Amino acid sequence: MIKAAGVDEVTDETFDDEVLKADLPVLLEFTADWCPPCRQLAPVLGAVAAEESDRIKVLQLDADTNPQTVAAYGVRSMPTLMVFRDGEPVKSMVGARSKRQLLKELEDAM
Repeated sequence: MIKAAGVDEVTDETFDDEVLKADLPVLLEFTADWCPPCRQLAPVLGAVAAEESDRIKVLQLDADTNPQTVAAYGVRSMPTLMVFRDGEPVKSMVGARSKRQLLKELEDAM
């Protein structure tokens, strides 16, 4: 998995506690080692995690090793970004984007 600095990893086993039961909205990236756009997105996620930690929790999930969660949410492309609020997915985005663009898209979810 392409690890973003300052971003924790979630697994099929920890998904419920880390994502669905989180106090803050959660931005979850479904990622994979073989995904070039995921490499571009890693520093963006790290920056968002550092700058917006009081408003949103940023996590990553390795799609190759966590098929249960990938299947449950119908993820077919990497990177897929999903925002969860109160245990429910409220937004889904596919592909890499700049930090400015990502923050603009997240504004209504935070």
